[in-house]
Amino acid sequence: MIWKAAAVLGCLLASAVSAQAETYPAKPIRVIVPFGAGGVADVTVRLVTEKMGDKLGQRFVIENLPGAGGGLAAQRVVAAPADGYALALFSNGTAVSVPLFKSLPFDPVKDFVPISLMGQFDFVIAANGTAAYKTLGDFIKAAQAKPGALNVGSINVGSTQHLSGLLFASEARIKVVPVPFRTTPDAMVGLLRNDVDVVVDSYASLKSGLDDKRLTALATTGAARSVLLPQTPTVAEQGVKNFDVTSWNALFARAGTPPEVVALLNKTMREVLAEDGLKTRLLELGIEAKASTPDELGAKLKADIARWTAVIEAADVPKQ
Repeated sequence: MIWKAAAVLGCLLASAVSAQAETYPAKPIRVIVPFGAGGVADVTVRLVTEKMGDKLGQRFVIENLPGAGGGLAAQRVVAAPADGYALALFSNGTAVSVPLFKSLPFDPVKDFVPISLMGQFDFVIAANGTAAYKTLGDFIKAAQAKPGALNVGSINVGSTQHLSGLLFASEARIKVVPVPFRTTPDAMVGLLRNDVDVVVDSYASLKSGLDDKRLTALATTGAARSVLLPQTPTVAEQGVKNFDVTSWNALFARAGTPPEVVALLNKTMREVLAEDGLKTRLLELGIEAKASTPDELGAKLKADIARWTAVIEAADVPKQ
């Protein structure tokens, strides 16, 4: 009799989950963002979820909770019920945090299920507009001629920009000095003062300097040319074979969230990210709108964790 009661209970629970998924969403959905308000990631998720809310008939409420390598935001979602009403914004920075921090209060692979990518963007390797080298090939040749004499600026140690610079130097087989700055404006000032030879940062961050020719884009870091800088060759095109670094933002739900809910959110994201108006608005922020399947996003997260673990260990970057 006990097994019969257990079977009945199991059926009732399954029915309850199914009914909940069928009525989802019945109330506003929270998205916990591990960055401050007003940044590119924050603006991106607000634009995307506003469109999603229109389709689903419920508001999305953005909660900004930066700090601890994204751990505070992730913990907030892990502590919530696995019902799809609390979602997490993850980025490639989440993948970096796994090997960078001595310990994280969450496991992005085990504690979460992927929903979809929102957008991605390449980084730009930029030089002072008056610099002698006008291509990345010029910079590589100069670095090969004088090992350790040139340097690469970026924002703080452990950022994706900083690690991208380390990966570039390793793959190009050149010896350069990494120079971390507190903020992107600080890095730009350093580049314009010729305190550093090149800077690695996002197009959105460097746009003003590129537009007025104070800076020159030597390369973009993705596998294909950026839609934002179509005339600028990639790193791979300029001799560093198979180099491919893109930054991304995506939505995840807590592990155990009903598959029907994940499927509905994925479907809605794919629909809104295909809209021309949203694509144009995101491009203005330097973001290429891009959806994915949950499996594709999960594979991307795991691949990035493996990649940045190798870079951090090879460069002996100190654990935070």
